Amino acid sequence: MNDRNRAAVITLSIAAVERDTGLSKDTLRVWERRYGFPTPGRDTLGERAYPLDQVEKLRVVKRLLDAGHRPGRIVPLPFSELSALSASTVDQPVRGAEVLLGSADLREHLDRIRAHDARGLRNALARLLARYGVGRFVVDVVVPLNVAVGDAWMRGQMEIFEEHMYTEAVQVVLRQAIATIPESQGAGRPRVLLGTIPGEPHGLGLLMAEAMFALEGCECVSLGVQTPLWDLVLAAAAYRADIVALGFSGCMNPNQVVDSLGELRAKLPAHVQLWAGGSAPVLHRRRIDGVLPLASLDDIGGELRRWRTTPTAAAAVPAD
Repeated sequence: MNDRNRAAVITLSIAAVERDTGLSKDTLRVWERRYGFPTPGRDTLGERAYPLDQVEKLRVVKRLLDAGHRPGRIVPLPFSELSALSASTVDQPVRGAEVLLGSADLREHLDRIRAHDARGLRNALARLLARYGVGRFVVDVVVPLNVAVGDAWMRGQMEIFEEHMYTEAVQVVLRQAIATIPESQGAGRPRVLLGTIPGEPHGLGLLMAEAMFALEGCECVSLGVQTPLWDLVLAAAAYRADIVALGFSGCMNPNQVVDSLGELRAKLPAHVQLWAGGSAPVLHRRRIDGVLPLASLDDIGGELRRWRTTPTAAAAVPAD
């Protein structure tokens, strides 16, 4: 189980806090001056050193910011009030996850993660995959589990290594499932290139999207995470991609998301569609010309059906 008795003596650098919370270094410095929080100490080199209790408060603040709250209102609040506010607003997805997967099943899987039972977790996930099939496994099992695991991590109730173990277990099961999906033959089979841009290290959502694309008969090529923009352009040409699909998590800086998608759209040929999905709120708050935002994995099937009815799609995909 988690041991946080050492919390009083552990501090994180500003770079580590940025990675841990998704809040930029500039934001942390501005809040320190403007709101008097966070209040880091200094390490032996004179650099900012953030105690774990402040990092945990910053995690909750980030969740509330993503839900639409303003920093001037929430940053000065004590942790107890932030937690109550989070429970009344941000935690709705977690309750929704319990409805999808069942609260008992959700707790059982979380208990396996916290008990460091990697084999038991993989076996349980494999059984659920066999029971539901790939599509329902992704949407009805992995999606709510991701919400619950992310919530536990953001609250400091799960260590980073435990979250990584969970992610690896799901990836192993999903890769095995994707390998069993029969390849579609004939016309109307789009080529989809999947990846993330530099600064986006999370690849589980990408693998989930690949599974859904494969179920729809797409020919998928995944480049994994953190591929430079120009290499995405080169890969789209090399693999004759019809669609470039990118994943973004909530930790990405909104301006970086918008700027990168705009730059990539300008570099890709006009006939190559650019799709973007994930938990980054900016994808659905700011319109980016030439970019199709996917609100959920369930949207992939419908958008592919629309793609297949366009004249450019019919011309781009030859019959095998």
